[in-house]
Amino acid sequence: MVSAPLAVADAGPGDKERLRLWIRMLRTTRIVEAELRERLKREFDSTLPRFDVMSALYREREGMLMSDLSRFLLVSNGNVTGIIDRLVADGYVTRTKREGDKRTSVVRLTPAGMGAFKKMAAAHESWIAELLGGVDTFEVHRLSEMLHAFRSNWEGEH
Repeated sequence: MVSAPLAVADAGPGDKERLRLWIRMLRTTRIVEAELRERLKREFDSTLPRFDVMSALYREREGMLMSDLSRFLLVSNGNVTGIIDRLVADGYVTRTKREGDKRTSVVRLTPAGMGAFKKMAAAHESWIAELLGGVDTFEVHRLSEMLHAFRSNWEGEH
C-alpha cells in the first residue's frame, strides 16, 4: 500500500514557510556557488573542489591523511585522489607515505601551493564580501547564529 503524500491542509503551522525558507536558502547557495565557480575558473583556472582541498590543507600545515581529508570535505576518497593528483602535477601539493604504513599517504601544500592558495583565498573573500554585501553586519551575525543553532540541533542526533 502506498501512502498518500501529506496534503497541504495537513501541514503544521509554519511548515509552508519552512519549505519556502529551505528553497530560498538552496537557491541562494546555488547562485553564489555558481558565481564562485565561474570566478575561480576565470581568474585562477581552478575549480571550487580544488579550492576546498587547498583550503583544508592550508589549515593543516603539517598535512593530512588522504582519508581524513576526504572525511573533512565530505567527499569520497576517489574524488579527493583525482584532485590531489592534479595538484601534485602542478607542484602545489606533496604526497608522502606515512611512516610505518605504506598504504596511507600524507598530503600537504608546497610553498608554491601556499602562495597560490593565499591569492585565491584573498580573491574568494572579496567576492563573498561583494556577493553578500547587501546583508548588513547585524543580520549576518543573526543568520549565522541561527544556522549554527539549527546545525547543532540536528547534528547531535545522527
